[in-house]
Parts: sequence; structure tokens; C-alpha cells
Amino acid sequence: MLPHIKKGLVSGFTVGIVFVFLILIGFISVGAGMIWDLFGNLNNPSGNVTLTVSNLIIFIGLFGFLAGLTTWDKGAEGDWVQTLLAGLAAGLLGGVLVGAVIWEIGSLYEQGVDLRAYLPNLCPEEMTFLLFDHSPMAAALVYLISWVSFSLAGALITKAVSTRDWFSKINSKIKDGVNRLALKDQIQKVLENKAVLIGLLILLGLVLYFLPLAWGSYLNYIMGTVAIYVLLGLGLNIIVGYSGQLVLGYVAFFAIGAYTYALLTAPAPHGIELNVWLAMATAMVTATLTGLLLGLPILNLRGDYLAIVTLGFGEIIRILIRSDLLTPLTNGPKGITNIGQPTWHGHIFSDVNYMHLLFLLVLVGLFVAKRLKDSRTGRAWISIREDQTVAQATGVNTYRYKILALLLGAAFAGLGGALFASRNQFTGPEDFMLMVSVNVLCIVIVGGMGSLPGVLIGAFVLKGLPELLRELEDYRLLAFGALLVVMMIVRPSGLLPARQTQFSRAQHDKYKQERAEVN
Repeated sequence: MLPHIKKGLVSGFTVGIVFVFLILIGFISVGAGMIWDLFGNLNNPSGNVTLTVSNLIIFIGLFGFLAGLTTWDKGAEGDWVQTLLAGLAAGLLGGVLVGAVIWEIGSLYEQGVDLRAYLPNLCPEEMTFLLFDHSPMAAALVYLISWVSFSLAGALITKAVSTRDWFSKINSKIKDGVNRLALKDQIQKVLENKAVLIGLLILLGLVLYFLPLAWGSYLNYIMGTVAIYVLLGLGLNIIVGYSGQLVLGYVAFFAIGAYTYALLTAPAPHGIELNVWLAMATAMVTATLTGLLLGLPILNLRGDYLAIVTLGFGEIIRILIRSDLLTPLTNGPKGITNIGQPTWHGHIFSDVNYMHLLFLLVLVGLFVAKRLKDSRTGRAWISIREDQTVAQATGVNTYRYKILALLLGAAFAGLGGALFASRNQFTGPEDFMLMVSVNVLCIVIVGGMGSLPGVLIGAFVLKGLPELLRELEDYRLLAFGALLVVMMIVRPSGLLPARQTQFSRAQHDKYKQERAEVN
């Protein structure tokens, strides 16, 4: 078989299987709804929100175009005929595969088979939409023709763009210009100027001050959630990203921080009503002490054993919170309401005030994490992460540094839990499921292990976008899994992976001089 045709068949089969899977889980109408959100109902401008054929055709076309797009091989020297054959092969195989599935489930539906007994999301409305309100054979032909057409378009457009000389020339000129100007070095020199750095910090402060005023309540709530998960991600990044300890029970520290704050500030069940700032500090201390009690007996464990033990600890904390034994203390499954909120000049914090507080704490958290990473402690953590045995052989007290990482991570989680409980004015056992730990770990992995900008990007991608795209709520686990698989293939180190610290010759000479003066 010719290589380009084989490439097309592989692309068509792969993308076709993904599309069939989306059909079976009922995602097609959701995807078409997203098209409607972006462009409006293309065939019905009168205001009827019923999804139309055009929405579905565009959604099919995106996958057909992707099948044609992936047939292009950068190293292949094929001509236009080979590109056409590759696109045609991808379109035919993908279209036949999808069309056959549509014809099969459509025939079963017409025969009165209740597909929801096997595929719960294939309700009658979904089936009518998938079949274009026509016969199964007619719908299968529409899928086949659409898939082939868009696949050919994707292959040909990609070939046209890749063969234009101006594209490569512009790209090479930009790279040469950047290298010639040495923009990175110039920017670094500018940032070393204290006046410029202070000016940039003032500008950043003004931007962060006025953004919550312009966002409105809904966006402030979403970005507040993102900010809390940034704090959680910073803490887990210290544990997992810096020191290399796989902790899956991180939600336990989050829960302890939230409940400590809630019990100290809420009028019930104990009526302590402590000052909120003292309660917030106490929540951090309590979570840190819990991390110490957990870490002392288990941090000699490594890898999967440590992950399993911490996973069990997280579940134990959640079960204890809602148990009958601790109901007099924690209020059990009912949770705690009317949790205390911060005040400013006698006024309770609004959503804008909360965003200002969260922005400030995120900046402080980033500063602390950055300073720790660049310190002697951070280098010890990284050496433990890379090879604990070698680090111990070179004189690093691995046990002490691992305990320190767990304590700092727990303090971040306790602070995040206190902010979470205060902002929502309610907390209960169901807020601290295992998925919280999974979400935070996904933030660290997707952003890049050990990367501070990666934590920001990961929190926005995994917590902000699902809230902005509410249609994907039922498919969040699917999106997590697909994103992680894509990340492992395309960006195995994360979206913004951490860079290894590199010392210039001048820095090396300066270090030698400082060591000589000390000695």
C-alpha cells in the first residue's frame, strides 16, 4: 500500500472512531449547540433556539477537516495527487465508519428499540437530530459526503499552506531577527532596572484592581474559583512538582482548613465567632499540623505506596466529617452555614473585595513559591525529585526536606479551604470529594510539573473554561481524560514546563568569588 494512502486511512479511522464515540455518548448535540453559541442559528434568525442542520454539518465538517489535516506529513515529498489520494482515503474510511454507525442505530431506532437502555444519552430528540429528521440511509449518505468533502478540503488546504515559499521565508526572517536582537537578554536587562520593575508592578496592581470592577458578579465568581485553585495548585506543586512526592489525599488539608475556619467563625454549632483573620491564620496552622502528623510516619514511603496512603487519609477525613461520631463537632452531613466573612471598615466583603483579596494572596503565593524554588531548599527538593538516593548520598537530609514540602503544601491548602468556606458561606462533606485532589493534580500536570506559570494556565484551563462553557458540565471527566492523553502525546512536560536553571559564566564567577570571600 502506498504510504500516503496508508497515512490517510490511519487518520480517517482514528478521527472516525473518536466521532463515533461522541455519537454514542450523546455529545453531538452539545457540540452543535456550541456552534450555535458561537455563530447563532444559521438557518433560523427569527430567535428559535432549535438546533439546525447547518450546526450539525459544521460540527461534522470540523472532524472531517481534522481527518484531512492529519494526513499531511512534514517529511513526505508528495505531490498534489498524493495529497488528494490521502485526503480521499481519510474521508472515505471515516465517512463509511460514521455513516455505518448512524445507519445501524437509526435502523434500530425506527424499529422501536429503546436505545436508552444501552446508551442513556441517545434519547428520541437526540436521534431525530442525528438523522436530520430523515431516514437512516439518507442520513448516512449525508455524513459520508460531508466527511469526504471536508477531508479533501483539509488535506488540500494544508498542502497549499505548507508549499508556499513566503511562509517559510517569513518564519525564518522572524527567527533571525529575534536571534539578532537577542530580545531575551535585553528584556532581562530592562527588568533588572529597579525603576522599571517597580513601574511594572504598579501597572500590574492597577490592572488587577480594575479588572474585578469590570467583570461583574458571574465572572468574579468564576475567576475567584480559579484563584482558589491556583493557591491549591501552588501548594501541591511544592509537594509533587518540586520534591516529587505523589500525594493523592491533598483534599484532606483543604477540608481541614475550611472546617477550621467555619467552626471558628460560624454562629453554629459552637458559637465561637472568632475574628475572621485570626481564624484564617488558625486554619493554615491546623492544616500544617495535620500535615506534620501525617508526614512523620509515612514520608519514608515512595511512589505508589505514598499515593495510596495519602489517598486513604483524604477519604478518612471526609468520612469522619460526615460521621455520627463527629456530628456534635462538625454538624455532620448538614454542613456549616452562615460562615464568617471578612469586613472592611464595617462593610462585609463584596465579590469585588474578594477578588482583590484573592489576587493579593495569589501574588504573595507566587512570590513565596518562586523564592523557595530558587533557594537552597528548592535545589534540595529538585535533587530529591530527580533521584532521592543520590540526593541522600550527597548530604541532603531527604526526610527533613520532604516533611518541609508537605507542611508548606498543607499550609497553602488550609488557606485555600478557609477562603473557599468564607466566600461560599457554607461548607459540607460533599465539597471535599476525591475529585478535588484529582483536579488539583491535573492542574499541576497540565500546566507543567514544577512550573509556576503552568499552575496559572492549568487552573484557568481546568477550572475556568468548564465554568464558561456550561454545556460541557456533563462531560468534564471525558474532557479531563482526553486532555491528559493529548498532553502526554503532544506536550508531555505540560503547557508551560519548568526550565532547568542555567548559570552564565558571569554568574559562575560571581558565585566562586562569594565562596572565596566566605572561606
